Amino acid sequence: MTPAVPQKHRPHYAKVFLTFARNSLVRDMTFRANFLFQCISSISWTLMNVGFYLIIFQFTPSIGDDTGWEKYQFFVFLATTWFVNSLVQAFFMPNAEEFSELIRTGGLDFALLKPIDTQFLISFRRVDWSALSNFAVGLVMLVWSMFKLSTREVDPMHFSVLSIVLYVFYILCGVLIMYSLMICLSATSIWLGRNQTLYNFWFYITNFSRYPMEIYQRSWGWSLWGLFTFAIPVLVVVNVPARILARPLNPREWWETPLALFAILATVISLVSSRWVFRRALGSYRSASS
Repeated sequence: MTPAVPQKHRPHYAKVFLTFARNSLVRDMTFRANFLFQCISSISWTLMNVGFYLIIFQFTPSIGDDTGWEKYQFFVFLATTWFVNSLVQAFFMPNAEEFSELIRTGGLDFALLKPIDTQFLISFRRVDWSALSNFAVGLVMLVWSMFKLSTREVDPMHFSVLSIVLYVFYILCGVLIMYSLMICLSATSIWLGRNQTLYNFWFYITNFSRYPMEIYQRSWGWSLWGLFTFAIPVLVVVNVPARILARPLNPREWWETPLALFAILATVISLVSSRWVFRRALGSYRSASS
């Protein structure tokens, strides 16, 4: 659907993205008080979550089972959740929320005429810089938790450069999986006009990614584990990077051995599927003036 552009006139996507990011920062800094209050609100919500889990760990040594997530291991998991969510909320959420409005007002017509990939333009037009405040809090939480794990008296953990590199890599995989799910749901606006219900469904689904896999491995919970690991792979989004850093994958557990490899496969399949859904949706689009 994007017009063909001669090779020498094709945009440099990194420069285009940096321009979008800079414009968004200028817009946010125009209303500094609002930006500050948004940051404070996000950080306050995050700190309340920390307090909630501190209360939980006063009553149990681990979450999941006897060999589950100990206190500081879980805080690595929690920090990973904040990393993924803050990146998605900063770079993709504002644009997904506006997609149906672009269709309703005819703004998508102008996007299709731009000499740039439409999905890229739709996905990165705005950046919500205030959402990255949780990323900063997560970074503090991660460093603190890693320090506690490496200095504990019983079985201190050692973090290699490779594990940290893999951790960052799988966080990016998780962000791409979440983005793919979001863009698929947003693309349905072309067929449905307004899809706020389906868009809310994204929040319901992603809530499953905020908890360790172990809590689903009981009774009928196995069906949820299978659904949200293999069909809609939101459980690998946080669990895989957090395990690499805080709980190395256990080769004795049959389901953990291929988990890291599956996360890569799930990322590729998610991106390809979301691209297909988006292009298929654009193929059904009719101009707002037609």
